[in-house]
Amino acid sequence: MKTIRYFLLAAFSAFLFSACGPGGPQGAESGKEEAPIVDADGTLLIKLNADDHMRYDKLVLRAKAGQKVRLTLAHVGKGSVSAMGHDFVLLKEGVDAAKFAQKAALAAATGFVPESEKENVIAHTRMLGGGESDTIEFTVEKAGKYTYLCSFPGHFTTMRGELIVE
Repeated sequence: MKTIRYFLLAAFSAFLFSACGPGGPQGAESGKEEAPIVDADGTLLIKLNADDHMRYDKLVLRAKAGQKVRLTLAHVGKGSVSAMGHDFVLLKEGVDAAKFAQKAALAAATGFVPESEKENVIAHTRMLGGGESDTIEFTVEKAGKYTYLCSFPGHFTTMRGELIVE
């Protein structure tokens, strides 16, 4: 029964938010880049916010190949984890994000990160409800463009961006 409910939620969300187009949210504030913050040991510090409007506040992140990244995702909305949960999932280069999101929508038991797709994930946060945050650390060794997304059912349509590793 839960699987059917999540599937219906994903289908409805995809339909409802498809008007935003494939690039996610539009507007002057979306996608803006900030100057990088690097701590004393060379770790890149990134703060990414997610809200109740199914948006990340940054659509492009940048790092250097081999640089350690400490990313903090903050759910700045009020929605509960079961109704408006958000996470950050960084996929390996070349992974089909839409196919990943379809499988993720059916993986409630594993926090919407399917066991069958773990080898395609570089790093991910836990699923967050409003007011929560999670911090992860990872390193991407190879230059390239990597997709990140929210794996909660239906959120992929507006919640995805790109990590550019130079």
